[in-house]
Amino acid sequence: MQVERLSYGKLTHCYRLSNGVIELIIPAEVGLRILHFGFVGERNEFFVTDPLEVPADRGVWQLYGGHRLWLAPEMEGRTTIPDNQPITVEEHGDVVRLIQPKEAVTNVVKEIDIRFEADAASVEVVHRIHNRNIWDVQLALWAISVMQLGGTAIIPLPPRGTHPKDLLPAATLTLWPYTDLSDPRFRFGRKYVYVSQDTNATTPQKIGAAVSSGWAAYANDGHVFIKQFAHVQGANYPDLRSTVEVFASPEMIELETLGPLVSIAPSGSAEYRERWTLAKDVPTLNHDDEVDRYVAPLVAHGAQ
Repeated sequence: MQVERLSYGKLTHCYRLSNGVIELIIPAEVGLRILHFGFVGERNEFFVTDPLEVPADRGVWQLYGGHRLWLAPEMEGRTTIPDNQPITVEEHGDVVRLIQPKEAVTNVVKEIDIRFEADAASVEVVHRIHNRNIWDVQLALWAISVMQLGGTAIIPLPPRGTHPKDLLPAATLTLWPYTDLSDPRFRFGRKYVYVSQDTNATTPQKIGAAVSSGWAAYANDGHVFIKQFAHVQGANYPDLRSTVEVFASPEMIELETLGPLVSIAPSGSAEYRERWTLAKDVPTLNHDDEVDRYVAPLVAHGAQ
């Protein structure tokens, strides 16, 4: 793994990590974030912006884009806590660890470990929470990636069946009070749900699902970004047991995954792992059979 210091946009204290195939850029001066992910020397798969100031009850939270770690369920006073302080970046063999200072409100410490697969367009991202309270805390680790504009998120549904053989329900979709399923950004296949980003839209949309196959993807202009994670059968997940969520607005689209709800004892910790895989030269994915042909083999390889 190659590690080097550099400037990125207006940020002067950043690190570039690479295995020669893909690269990540980490800002060390503003919170716990990954601002850039892509093939070496090519476009950023993440959406980034000059920081947008979002008023919060504990100060001003700044939205930079990229990838971040939050705590679920979402609630004011715990989720959008300002995270504008510098972080610590450490090297531990083949792992680079990002450490955010203890949050003054929640008294938790957030960390992200990054480890590349050698000579492949794949990286493991381990999210970690340490409890520094003197009491237990209940939460789920929530991994949010803000993707480039103009693409389509892909959410797998559980294996399909037939009637009258399969009589019991097998899946749920989670809807928010502002979710409008008549919005053309939603498209429903037999095996996948598709959510597109449209800069001409006028409202936000969000949908979630319990994805037992443990992956979700984002297709954009010939590239496909895949997140893989462990789905724990029978575990209690937030947001009506959602493990994948997609939030789409005119300004952005977020591909989100969630770990189970856990109780972390004082001085204890919890982890949540994602594997990111990136592919290029993928045809436009308009139908389920095209996802099966071009994306499913990448998922199968990542699961090995």
